[in-house]
Amino acid sequence: MQKTILNPSATIALVHSLTNSRNPNVWVYRYSHPNGWRLSIATHAEPGSDTLSLGGFRIAPEERTSATGFDSDVEAIELAVGMEEKVHWSRIIDVAGPLARRDMSRIVGGKCVLHPTADARIGQPRDRDLLDFAIACLTDCDAAAGIRITTGQDLGHGVMSDGVTQSLDYLHRGFRGSVVADTAKPTGEGNYYVLLGMLRAFGLSPSDATVGLIGAGNIGMHLIGRLLESGTKMLAIEMRADRREQLAAQGVVARPPDDKLAFLGEPMDALVLNASGGSLCSHSVRTSSANPRLKVVCGSENLVMPYPDDTDLFRVAHKAYCPTELSGMMGYLTAVEQYLAELEGVPFDVDSLLQAARELEQPAHKATKYMLDSDFAVGFEEAVEEVCS
Repeated sequence: MQKTILNPSATIALVHSLTNSRNPNVWVYRYSHPNGWRLSIATHAEPGSDTLSLGGFRIAPEERTSATGFDSDVEAIELAVGMEEKVHWSRIIDVAGPLARRDMSRIVGGKCVLHPTADARIGQPRDRDLLDFAIACLTDCDAAAGIRITTGQDLGHGVMSDGVTQSLDYLHRGFRGSVVADTAKPTGEGNYYVLLGMLRAFGLSPSDATVGLIGAGNIGMHLIGRLLESGTKMLAIEMRADRREQLAAQGVVARPPDDKLAFLGEPMDALVLNASGGSLCSHSVRTSSANPRLKVVCGSENLVMPYPDDTDLFRVAHKAYCPTELSGMMGYLTAVEQYLAELEGVPFDVDSLLQAARELEQPAHKATKYMLDSDFAVGFEEAVEEVCS
């Protein structure tokens, strides 16, 4: 395999928006395989710092890799920036499991993006070879860079071609920093409590509200289950036909992605985003901003908004938009909690993360209320900084 290291000046040249990010210093360790596979490890961890670099291990799905201009380095950098945002918000709000809260000062954002060939995707004949390549890369980077890569659940994983082995289990056996905790449940809980807090600021309970959802994967389905328990009316956009049928059986009207723009104009109080990326393109932001009933936008989707400045369109339209990095923080917190627990030989307690997710409701409520009281003179991020200071 061939390794290339991009320092911060090189990554800024590749992703110009880094200069406007909270922390523009990103390193990329790019590994290339003769079979055409490429693993990009992006991190805010300085070489030799022994810092925990947190972010999921993504096997980029076909809908991402087939997009015009896809580059695993760029995807990893942009996702690492989002992870750094999650770390920032968890510090501001002071939400974490007990071990992560103790070690928060040495955690930074990172991300691993693996670009496979079609015959090596999970479930295909060469998936084991692909993951062996990834394990060798992670092991080399962890040792050579002097950082502690910690990866969790992300897109592209599942049952391998042997019909038995889960890809995350296989990675974990080969590289200790790749953890296997189900991050979807804590992330879905975080989504749920952020949504509750924001709706409450508008005087709405879940049973009074209509919620539109884009994406019904593991996180989205956990959230849907919670909202069904709460008596919430829901409508959804979901790519998979079998999942749309499943939702219909649960009383949730689900439509394919081609119907998204019409869907965004339908009467709903909240919009929750948990798809694979790019749900809030500029057209979608303008369409949802013009929805007279819509009040709340949140979720945990990575790379949800290609043009971050579009956020202000929601504020101007008097919609409360919670950054998905904030309401999606529980996933990375689950991964680091399991990593630290195994490192120290103590039991990992996922229930502590489900309890921590509840702590997102109050700051979400206070920040939304602050926006309302200021007649939307400030955005959600500024409001959170104010109410949590």
